[in-house]
Amino acid sequence: MPEGGIGQTDTLWGALKSGNHLVLVRHALAPGFGDPEEFDVKDCRTQRNLNDEGRRQSKNIGDMFRSNGIDAATVYSSQWCRCLDTAELVDLGQVLELPALNSFYEEFSRAPLQTKEIQSWIKNAPLRTPTVLVSHQVNITALTGYSPASGEIVFIRRNSDASLAVIGSVRTLR
Repeated sequence: MPEGGIGQTDTLWGALKSGNHLVLVRHALAPGFGDPEEFDVKDCRTQRNLNDEGRRQSKNIGDMFRSNGIDAATVYSSQWCRCLDTAELVDLGQVLELPALNSFYEEFSRAPLQTKEIQSWIKNAPLRTPTVLVSHQVNITALTGYSPASGEIVFIRRNSDASLAVIGSVRTLR
């Protein structure tokens, strides 16, 4: 899968602005893996959260969008705090929670059904304006076959038959 290089990134950002494309963003840096035993989706204190570098990374992701001519987007996020915080700090518009983007790392048996849910959502989404989905590595990998780094932006084309194609990515950790 091509990672955006010089010239390539212009093509990726242009595609996102052209319709029938979206980006999947893995939440920014949140050291560790999984979630603590006392995890509660409604209580950020029980979750693995962004560290200072992850918060800076999120702001830098937003700056990347703006430097490529995207000042606003339709933004959806997993309900996990590290995803919501990433989406808020990217600062491209109102963040809407989309449970189909929630992590199934701790309950992998949910992967097939949840992946079908997000595929159906993408199939029916208008995608007329830049659309950003903030989620987790396991979800993005299940959907695309590609394993993104923290904060990586994965560019997706929705084909005429509603199948999805990864057209490139941009890593955001420096």
